[in-house]
Amino acid sequence: MIKRNSIALCLRASVAINNFRKQIFLFISLAVIQSMAFAQAPRSYTSSEILLQIKKLNVLGSVLYIAAHPDDENTRLLAYLANEKLYRTGYLSLTRGDGGQNLIGDEQGVDLGLIRTQELLAARRIDGAEQFFSRAFDFGFSKSPEEALRIWGHDKILSDVVWMIRKFRPDVIITRFPTTGEGGHGHHTASAILAGEAFDAAADPTKFPEQLQAGVTVWQAKRLLWNTFNFGSVNTQSDNQFKLDCGDFNPILGKSYGEIAATSRSQHKSQGFGVAAQRGSVIEYFKTIKGDAPVNNLTDGVNTGWDRLLFGGELISRPPKEDNVQNLIDSIFKTFSVEHPEKSIEPLVRLYKKIESVRDGYWKEQKLNEVKKVIENCSGLFLDATTNTQFAVQGDSLKITMLVNNRLGANISKAIVAVEGIILPFDPLKKNTNSIKAYTTFIKPATKPTQPYWLEEPMEKGSFTVTDQQQIGKGESDPWSVEFILTIEGKEFKFRKPIRYKYTDPVKGELYQPVSIIPAFSVRSVPKLAINEGNNDWEVRSFNDNNLFRYAIKPGKDSILQTGNETLFAKNQIKKIHTADRDMMPVFDSLGNRHSAIYIVKDQLYKTDRTAYVELHQINYDHIPAISYIQPAIFTSENFDLKIEGNLVGYIPGAGDKIPEALQQMGYKVITLHENEMSPGYLKQFDAIVTGVRAYNTQPWLSNAYDALMQYVKDGGVLLAQYNTNNNIGPMRSKIGPYPFTIGAKRITDEEAKVNFLIPDHPALNYPNKITDKDFDGWIQERSTYHAENIDSNYKRIFSMKDPGEQEDDGALVIANYGKGRFVYAGMVFFRELPAGVPGAYRLFANLIANNRNKYIK
Repeated sequence: MIKRNSIALCLRASVAINNFRKQIFLFISLAVIQSMAFAQAPRSYTSSEILLQIKKLNVLGSVLYIAAHPDDENTRLLAYLANEKLYRTGYLSLTRGDGGQNLIGDEQGVDLGLIRTQELLAARRIDGAEQFFSRAFDFGFSKSPEEALRIWGHDKILSDVVWMIRKFRPDVIITRFPTTGEGGHGHHTASAILAGEAFDAAADPTKFPEQLQAGVTVWQAKRLLWNTFNFGSVNTQSDNQFKLDCGDFNPILGKSYGEIAATSRSQHKSQGFGVAAQRGSVIEYFKTIKGDAPVNNLTDGVNTGWDRLLFGGELISRPPKEDNVQNLIDSIFKTFSVEHPEKSIEPLVRLYKKIESVRDGYWKEQKLNEVKKVIENCSGLFLDATTNTQFAVQGDSLKITMLVNNRLGANISKAIVAVEGIILPFDPLKKNTNSIKAYTTFIKPATKPTQPYWLEEPMEKGSFTVTDQQQIGKGESDPWSVEFILTIEGKEFKFRKPIRYKYTDPVKGELYQPVSIIPAFSVRSVPKLAINEGNNDWEVRSFNDNNLFRYAIKPGKDSILQTGNETLFAKNQIKKIHTADRDMMPVFDSLGNRHSAIYIVKDQLYKTDRTAYVELHQINYDHIPAISYIQPAIFTSENFDLKIEGNLVGYIPGAGDKIPEALQQMGYKVITLHENEMSPGYLKQFDAIVTGVRAYNTQPWLSNAYDALMQYVKDGGVLLAQYNTNNNIGPMRSKIGPYPFTIGAKRITDEEAKVNFLIPDHPALNYPNKITDKDFDGWIQERSTYHAENIDSNYKRIFSMKDPGEQEDDGALVIANYGKGRFVYAGMVFFRELPAGVPGAYRLFANLIANNRNKYIK
C-alpha cells in the first residue's frame, strides 16, 4: 500500500518539473576553453570591432539556423555567417536542453534548462549570432520524431517556428538535421520536419492567422538547406552538395572562425563540451531541401544590399547620390579612425536620419538599432545602472545609481535618465567625467517577482505555457531596466540599460549580476522529500529587517488554528520550524499585510486570496549569470513498505546526482569517499559503496583505485556502479567490475516499458524486499541508459526490456559475485527515480546494496 502526501505552497501556479534527459550528439569538433567574464559586465568594443559593425551596416541579409537542443548548432558556421558574411544570423533551438545530462552539478529538468539557456546566450555573445527558443520542453531522449511531436504538441511548436520565421524574416533557413533520421535522436529529426513545414506555412496567411495581428506578416524564405555532416560512421556529405569554406581568418577580429567557434562551443560547460580550436580551411556542405539550389552563395537570388529597399519611392542605387545610404556607409568605413572613432559620430547621425526615411519596417528597425549601437560605441559612452544588492525585495526600498561618462568627448548637449516614469537630468557632460544620479524606489508588496517568462504558468508534459505572443522565441525575460536619453549631434537617442548588482570580489575583481525582484520571505522544506514518516523542517528566510512573522501548528483539518507564535526577523535571518508529527503542519503568516496566512494539513492547502508562500531558488556558477527564480515551497512524503540491510554506505561522487540524500532518507549513514581513502583497510567498514553517475568518466583517479575497490568486494563488500558512458562526454578509461564488460549506448526510453524478470529467484528481486511488476509503476522519463554489453558469463543479467519496435535487451542491470562480495552495474536510472520519490526504485536499490551474504546466490 503506497501513501503519498504532497504539500505545496505556490505563488500563482505550480510548475510541473520533471527530470528528463537527452542523448548528447556532437557533430562539430572545435574550439578552445575560455571563461566568460562572469557574463554580466558591460561590454566595450575595440576600434576593430566597431569597424566590422560599420561594415555590417551595408548588409541586409539574414539566415536562421534550426535544430533541437543547446549544442546542436554548428558554431563555426554561425560565426562565419555573422562575422564574415555579416548576415543577421540566428539560432532557433526548439528546446532549452532541460532533459540532458549535467557534468557540473546535480541540476536536472527545468533547472538544467535554465543553465543551458544561459550557456547558449553566452555562446551567441561570442560568435555574433542571436539566440531563440520555442516552447518545446526537452523531455529526454526520444527514438522517433512521432513521439517528439506528439509529446511536444505538433501544432503548438510548429506555430512557434512559423512565428520566428515571420518575425526574423530569414532569407535562408538551415537545418542541422535531416528528416530521414540520420540525426539519431527523435528531437533532431522532428526539428527538421518542423522547419520544412514552417518554411511553407510562414508564407501562408491561412496558417496561424492570429500571428498576423501581432505585428508580423507572412514571409517566404528563398530556400531551405540541410547542413550535412560527417560524424563517426554517419557521413551525409557528398561532392554534389553546395560547399562553403568556413575556416577563414578574420584579420579585423584577429581570429579564424574555427577559433571563434571553439570559444563559443566551450560555453556548453554543463555538457563537458570544452573543445580545441581549429585552424585552416574547413568545408561545410549543404543539401537543398526546398527552394532554388544555391550556386555561388547561400543567398543566391537574394539582394542583400540597400537597393532591396525603397527610399521615398526611389531605389537608392538609381541614380547614385553622395548622401545615399550605401555611399554614406562606405564613406564612414573608409574614413574611420581607429585612434579617434568619435570622429565618425557626425556622419553616423546623418546616416541614422537617412534610414529613418526607409519604408520597410523590418530592415528600418534593424539598421536603426545597429547604427545607434555604433554611435554609442564610437563615442566611448559608458552607461551604467547599478545597485549594491542583488535582490529588490517586495515591501522594501532600493537605491539605484545611474552613471554616464562621455569618455571621448562626443557632442552631447543633453543627458537625462528615465526610471519608473521619473525623469532625472544630468549636469552637462564633460569629457571623461562621471556624471551620477541616484534614485530610491519602493518595491510595492504587489510587485511581480522576477521570473523566467516560460515558468510563469503551469507547463504541460512536453511544452511550456507562454500566452504572451511577443515573449515566444525570446532567449530570456527582459531585464528590469532604465532608459538613458541623450542628444547627440542634435539628435535624440534612447539607450535602454539593465539594472545590475555590482560588487567587488577579492579574487575575481569587479563583477556584475542580474537584479531580481523577490518576495519578502522565502519558505522551503528541508528536506523536500521524506519517506516512511520522515520529518522535515520548514526553513523561513526574511529578506527585510524587522519583519514580524507569525506561525502556528494546526493539528488536524477540523481543529482550531492556534496562533501566537511570533518571531522577529533580521534581514537575511533564517529560522527553522520543526514538525515532529506528520499530522502537525506549520502555518505561516507574516504581519504587516505582506503575505497571507497559510494553513496546511496533510495534503490540504488553505490560504487567503493574497499571495502565498514560495521558495526563492538560486543557481550559481561562475561561467553564467546568477539565476534566481521562485518555485512552490513543496514538501512531499512517500510512505511504502521498505526494508534495508546494512547501515553505512560510502559514496564516490560523479558528475552530480542526489543519491546520497536518498540513501539518508532510506536510513543509511552516508560518507563521501575521496582518492586518498581508497585503501582496503579503510573501505572494509562500509556495507556498500555507490559510485555517482559517470564517476568513472569524471574522476580519473578511479582507475588507480580499481585494485582497492576489487579487494573491498572480494572481502565481502557491495560495490554498485551507476551508469557511465563511453563516448565524447568523457572517455571510459577505467575498468569497473571484476569481470569484463563494455558500455554501449543502449537505453530504454519508455518509462512504462514492461520489465521481464530473467532470474525470478535472484536475491536482487527478493531480499530484503520482494520486487514485483508494481515496483516499476510510476517511473519517470525512462527505465535505463548506457547498458552493459559484451558481458562476461560471470555476470547475472537480471532484467530484459525493450522500447516499442525493438528487440529485448538485458544489459540494464548486471550482477556478479566476487569473492565474498558483490559487484553491480546499474544502467537503471536511479539518479532520476530516487529524487522523484518512486517507491519501487527505492525498494530495488535497497536490494542491490543489501549486504547479507547468506541471502545471495553464487
